[in-house]
Amino acid sequence: MSVSRIMKWITGGLEAFLGIPFFGGAFVLSLVWTPLLVMLVLHIITLVISKNEGASSFGSILGIITSCIAWIPFVGMIMHILSAVFLMIDAARPNNPRNNVVSHQ
Repeated sequence: MSVSRIMKWITGGLEAFLGIPFFGGAFVLSLVWTPLLVMLVLHIITLVISKNEGASSFGSILGIITSCIAWIPFVGMIMHILSAVFLMIDAARPNNPRNNVVSHQ
């Protein structure tokens, strides 16, 4: 399993936790929005690793957007859930077949 897939599973799981109604919000508020900053950094790291490996980066970009607007009540919860879904789908997807094509000349 590639590093980008591992990071997508990790960030997707954390986003899923933050998207839990009331519990995720209480966690973020109790730590004075620090989890949003931590998630922003993790999503940026995942994005860079994904780009270097040639993997999809949509989930990480959505996660970065989520980290920036998640302080808005209810919008943040929905964005955390969407980010988690897209990151986990991306992580579960098999490797891109374009990268494994062998040229026969």
